[in-house]
Amino acid sequence: MNLCGKKVLVLGLGRFGGGADVARYMVQQGAQVTVTDKASQDSLKSTLDQVSDLSNLTFRLGEHLWSDFEQADLIVVNPAVPPEMSFLKKARDLGIAMTTQINLFLSMCPATVVGITGANGKSTTTALCAHILSHARQTCSVPFGRVWLGGNIGNRPLLTQMCDMQSEDVVVLELSSFQTEWLGQSGVHIALLTNLTPNHLDRHKTFEAYCDAKERLFLTQVLTPLRPGLLLFCADDPVGQQWYAKYQGQKNSTSAVYTADNVSDLLRRACPLVGRANLTNLAGASAIARHLGVSDEALVEAMKTFKPLDHRLELVAEHQGVRWFNDSIATTPESVMVALDAFGCGRILIAGGYDKGLALDSLARAIVQQAKAIILLGQTGPTLKQAIKDCDPDFEPVFMVQTLKEAVIRANDLADSGDVVLMSPACASYDMFDNFQDRGDQFKQCVLDLI
Repeated sequence: MNLCGKKVLVLGLGRFGGGADVARYMVQQGAQVTVTDKASQDSLKSTLDQVSDLSNLTFRLGEHLWSDFEQADLIVVNPAVPPEMSFLKKARDLGIAMTTQINLFLSMCPATVVGITGANGKSTTTALCAHILSHARQTCSVPFGRVWLGGNIGNRPLLTQMCDMQSEDVVVLELSSFQTEWLGQSGVHIALLTNLTPNHLDRHKTFEAYCDAKERLFLTQVLTPLRPGLLLFCADDPVGQQWYAKYQGQKNSTSAVYTADNVSDLLRRACPLVGRANLTNLAGASAIARHLGVSDEALVEAMKTFKPLDHRLELVAEHQGVRWFNDSIATTPESVMVALDAFGCGRILIAGGYDKGLALDSLARAIVQQAKAIILLGQTGPTLKQAIKDCDPDFEPVFMVQTLKEAVIRANDLADSGDVVLMSPACASYDMFDNFQDRGDQFKQCVLDLI
């Protein structure tokens, strides 16, 4: 579509940069742009500041009006907006074109694109992959150009950077189910699935629908003789095993599996990450890097400079022999069980938050078997307390608190030298915090204030 003079509706400005990137790109293309978001101007301030220099923008904040939808030539949908939104259904019936930031980018990007998705580990795998490729390009001879990082990780523009991308470059994207379910005809060249366990059932309703949304990344893979494709699946994940068998034998594409056992002793020693799950993430990122021409020696050297991501088994402090870890990104029971498995010492767990409708039985069993104590807060606190009681009525070290500060104080009272205090909530943050970053930052501040 020639966008010059077209009426473009950006549905959802959001607080993570994608809406601002779309708005700026559309203005650059000469479109008449309206941005609509149900959030208030105050809550969107940081994103609004990113487009404050643009004059050709109309804002509709705090509400949506049907007139903005029916007049649009193109609607660019923020992935946080569910596809079944009533105004989108009506617009679809009228034949109004719809797309997303990721779809627009994939349809025009000249570079090789890596797409990484899954329930757990996708941010770390994405960051590892981009770091390895960038470090290798700076330190040795590799057959690719600049490395770009984007998608669901951080506040990074894509569309407005595309003019600087070349065909020899590599783009590494973390993709959520909200982004992959909108994927159309354009896709990525290399796709990786970390694992799939139930998540976002408040949006997708069923695990099957959640898997279907993720699988679009593999169904839309771009296959060309000039850019041989690669599909990667974790050998330890049941869904990954099924999809590996399903996608074997595609023309111009290779399917492969990876596992923590693929990581050499030398690479393990260089890796600063905690736990077997992170070794699995490293195995996936390494498989992509090798496919793109990075040597094993360069992989080891890259790991020596990798900085773990915030809020992902992040060591906040060590005080009087107690280590405090911030794992605020852990918004599913499975991710908390992975975090518990990462340690062999006494584990005091802080958990609870917004209810996404996920079953907590397996987590309750893991807590009873592995935790020294658990401190619960938030909307799901009483539910998880009952699940623990149902699992083992004799498990007594269960404590309910009202605030994160209170949780930290209680954990400090319970912890002995050699223990780990792990804030790994198993739930989303929206009942008490702006997002998981806000929750993690508040936890870190509470810990630092205490010690």
